[in-house]
Amino acid sequence: MTKKDRFLKIKEIFDTVYHDAICSLNYRKPHELLISTILAAQCTDKRVNQVTVSLYKKYPDIEAFAKADYNELCEDIKSTGFFRNKAKNIILCAQKIVDEFDGKVPEDFDSLTSLAGVGRKTAGVVLGDAFNNPHLVIDTHAKRLAKRMGFTKFDDPYKVELDLAKIVPKKDRSQFCHQLVFHGRAICDSRKPKCDVCPIAHLCPKNIGKK
Repeated sequence: MTKKDRFLKIKEIFDTVYHDAICSLNYRKPHELLISTILAAQCTDKRVNQVTVSLYKKYPDIEAFAKADYNELCEDIKSTGFFRNKAKNIILCAQKIVDEFDGKVPEDFDSLTSLAGVGRKTAGVVLGDAFNNPHLVIDTHAKRLAKRMGFTKFDDPYKVELDLAKIVPKKDRSQFCHQLVFHGRAICDSRKPKCDVCPIAHLCPKNIGKK
């Protein structure tokens, strides 16, 4: 069975088991998803969602973030960790959006990754979920599961992305990555994967030959 064939079978199962897999960050507007994704670095989505309830009331639009006081924003996001660097990037990011993109989050990959604090992962999340432009998002779950499933041999996120791009159709990329996150949290734990209850165990090289 080719990797593509195995992916299609896994995706069919995931579409049943994780049919409701979506981004777990709460947002209403593209700039909120962008900022939440920046905050989510080295932090749980749950914590970010707790912080952004009041954050997006205090800073209701991208212009408000562009004008934010650095020290005050640091306090507002302190519990997400690495808050000094995140606050600096959020302000710089917002200022560039206001100055160069007419106050609107850009909808193309190169423009997004030109913003402070925005790498391939953040850009992929924003494009896929805010703008319905599916992209592969390689987080810790996607990287671990792609390797366990035999879709890649690499640990470098970009190389994992390139390998997945060979077998995952464009239309499925964002949803499949969300499904990998759901599966990673529910079944395919980094230390103790629950292979005995895994719905794709029969398709996973890590489980071949196990009873």
